Amino acid sequence: MVDTGDNSVHKENTQEEMQELYETSMRSPQEGNIFTGKVININGDTVIVDVGLKSEGKVSLSEFTNKAGESTVNEGDEVEVMVVGREREFGLLILSKQRVDTIRAWQNIEKSLEDGTPVEGDIVSEVKGGFLVDIGVNAFLPISQVDVKPVKNPASFVGRHLKFKVIKSNKRKGNVIISRRILMEEEKEKRKQEFWKNVKKDQVVYGFIRNITDYGAFVDLGGVDGFLYLNEITWGRITHPKEYLRVGDEVKVKIIDIDLEKERISVSMKQLKSDPWLKIEERYPLQSKVKGKVVGVVEYGVFVELEQGVEGLLHITEMSWDRRLKNPHKIVNKGDWIELVVLNIDQERKRISLGMKQLLPDPWDEMEKLYPPGTILKGKVKNLTEFGMFVGIGNGIDGLIHMSEVSYSRRKKAISDVYKKGTYVEALVLTVDKTQKKFSLSLKRLKDDPWKGISTKYHIGDIIDGFITSITDFGVFVEIEEGIEGLIHLSEMDDLQGKNLSEIYKVDDSVQVVILNIDEKDKRIGLSIKALRKSEEKTEEKVAHQEEGAFSTLGDILESAMNRDNQDVTG
Repeated sequence: MVDTGDNSVHKENTQEEMQELYETSMRSPQEGNIFTGKVININGDTVIVDVGLKSEGKVSLSEFTNKAGESTVNEGDEVEVMVVGREREFGLLILSKQRVDTIRAWQNIEKSLEDGTPVEGDIVSEVKGGFLVDIGVNAFLPISQVDVKPVKNPASFVGRHLKFKVIKSNKRKGNVIISRRILMEEEKEKRKQEFWKNVKKDQVVYGFIRNITDYGAFVDLGGVDGFLYLNEITWGRITHPKEYLRVGDEVKVKIIDIDLEKERISVSMKQLKSDPWLKIEERYPLQSKVKGKVVGVVEYGVFVELEQGVEGLLHITEMSWDRRLKNPHKIVNKGDWIELVVLNIDQERKRISLGMKQLLPDPWDEMEKLYPPGTILKGKVKNLTEFGMFVGIGNGIDGLIHMSEVSYSRRKKAISDVYKKGTYVEALVLTVDKTQKKFSLSLKRLKDDPWKGISTKYHIGDIIDGFITSITDFGVFVEIEEGIEGLIHLSEMDDLQGKNLSEIYKVDDSVQVVILNIDEKDKRIGLSIKALRKSEEKTEEKVAHQEEGAFSTLGDILESAMNRDNQDVTG
């Protein structure tokens, strides 16, 4: 059969009709079809959407309302919707945005499981063991997956919009488990690797204080922690990092040490500033007056901050001319501002010695003028010691009366038995030493020397009583009056019968002796117990043999004693 032109036209018409039928079928949407349309009107609680078909569709405004009850749609907005039905009365399509959101949410969940793509969502509320999170569908965020560190305040996360990684899902059951911690760890590792590629010593970087210890602070440098030691925080005085830092603070630091093997970094804040001890002597010349703040008070003195990072020591001996000062708190307290004098600078050891008393007149200058040697003064007993007593002179200066200058006597008596604290005494000035800051006094020298004229007071052969003052290997010293001592030499003792002197005699024992010799010039007196005993024995013989006239006088005995060979008498 031959095809004519009319058949050809008929064929073309048929193709057009088929195309029209196809397009018509496409314009007749079915439930479940998804379209992208434009919002053309918002009327009450209804949103009208043009999806490009013969009729518009409508969506409930509630599907465009956030948790706060606020509308999130405006005319002209493009929205993705699903056909869920058709209105009979006016033929409008019934559309849903939420169903599309749910489909897209599950698509995102599947993608996150496949390749780790993060999903976003809002933490809605706390639940047992974690949080409920809206990521398009409800998901569970375990408390252990919220952060890389333990969560101390879970409530603070509610309402936050964050990124998560899906770690498990079951669409059929509608279960989804997500993690924020994994993303944080991945990001930290990424930043860590990048950091180690580029880090250099002396590099200046910014970081955040992550943790504070007693001896320093950990600084997050971007995936890597650097440690900031206490002594690298500031040039100034600091006893604890919390005085200067808070967790979360952003800090600028200098990298001062890198250990690639152990992946450790030490950083410094203070090295970003110049060392304040450089050219210190130019800023604080010797003997110059300075002002500083008391930052520490200890038993031996006061630490004074002259500027940040520069401290000096005001030793207690440099605080007052009064050497009795034992407590720095009596003059200054922590926080006080005081004026001082620079005494010495050791730049290498970073030490400055300061003085306070130098700002006041030296009372020792006046003492030398007021109390030349030989002056008699009256003072109050301030203190009693084993070696003497201190007497107040004035202007915070005490004079010392040494034990040897209290009395001519060598008998050991406690000074507290004779003198009392708070009483007044007269004393003779011996020396005033301004350099050594010593003021020496004497009590005994107010009296005449007891040895003067001793040979007229005592005579050879006198029998006297005395007290033992000391015991030696060669004899015993006996005080016969204050300041006058004689020696009983070992050879002038009674028969010891193999015993030591200390076994027979004791200090302060009273003894009766006879004078053998007197040397006023050298202040020596020789004494004897043996001569006394022989005299007593001869006296007894005299009584027994009186009729025969057989007796010896004490003079005979003494002459015999003094003429013995190897006599060694000292006083």
